[in-house]
Amino acid sequence: MKTAPEQILFLALIVALMVIPRVLQRWRVPAPLGAFALGLVASLVAPDVVSATLLRVLSTLGISAVFLFAGVDLEPADFRRGSWPLLANLTVNAVTLAAVSWLAVHYLHMRWQVAALLALALLTPSTGFILNALPGLGLRDDERYWVTIKAVAGELLALGVMFVVLEAHSWTALSLSIAALLILMAALPLVLILLGRYVIVAAPGSEFSLLLMVGVVAAYVTSALGVEYLLGAFLAGFAARMLRERLPGMASKANLHAVEMFASFFVPFYFFASGLHVPAQSLSLRMVGLGLVITAVALPLRIGMVWLQRLFVRGESLRGSLRVATALTPTLVFTLVLADLLRGRFGLNDTLYGSLLLYAILSTWLPSLALAQPFALDRAAPDR
Repeated sequence: MKTAPEQILFLALIVALMVIPRVLQRWRVPAPLGAFALGLVASLVAPDVVSATLLRVLSTLGISAVFLFAGVDLEPADFRRGSWPLLANLTVNAVTLAAVSWLAVHYLHMRWQVAALLALALLTPSTGFILNALPGLGLRDDERYWVTIKAVAGELLALGVMFVVLEAHSWTALSLSIAALLILMAALPLVLILLGRYVIVAAPGSEFSLLLMVGVVAAYVTSALGVEYLLGAFLAGFAARMLRERLPGMASKANLHAVEMFASFFVPFYFFASGLHVPAQSLSLRMVGLGLVITAVALPLRIGMVWLQRLFVRGESLRGSLRVATALTPTLVFTLVLADLLRGRFGLNDTLYGSLLLYAILSTWLPSLALAQPFALDRAAPDR
């Protein structure tokens, strides 16, 4: 049982994470960056402010809820509507991922798995974060549509690549992991249907808690497979979305909003934990220089690719194309996840690790500075 001082410290942490990052939004600092900064400060002055086990649980709930929200919010009809431009965008993304990976292998002498994950960390937009931010960016409806489907499609591509890369150390491991993932994908709709038939009918209003439970369990399953929590939570949300006709309460607007509100409370613990676990040796002038170089190369490349596609393929205005491209720059969640994975599993050096964090911060901050309003974690999703 926690002692009174420990309880007070934990309550103080909750208050700080709920209040300080949102106060910082007045100065266009995105709330997740505020929580991350609090973690960095805590790592220097009070690294044991909260139990590591408790913080890991709270962080998992937060990041799982973000990707659960992304899966439930997915609209398959949107992809059919913009199929050809989206296919062209995915092709460009795949070629860019391959090119960046090849450059890292041949010029930085990295293992191909490390190079591929590094490319994903640099190029993958953080969809759940972007979807939460969209209402505050001042975009038109058609611009929000293209930002949504490009972000979701890019994340799906990244999740697939990440799954293959992490399990490609042996054909046996890859085959078993694919089989386990297929079983999970088949089981999720069945589990949701059984819950709807035998639990929800007897307990109306339990859709949110049951969906969250399924999302967290699925997240732990994919984590056990070695491909992180993101994929399982996303698949659970997407399964609920595909069953909307049979289980309307699971993917209703009210339930979607409830998942978003849950994430808005718990996801700051994820960003706080990410800042808390940054090693002091990764913070150096060399890290800052390398991070700025990476940002100066990667951000213009990413923005330029989207801008040119929309400018010449769709014939949009310079300003409209630039708004869409800028809204897609945040990579915070994906970069944090992959940077930690690269450091923990592949021994990524501290300087490059820190430079990836700096890149994630700058890429996430850019839309808040360039567009109408700063990012917020708790904005309601727009009606579809």
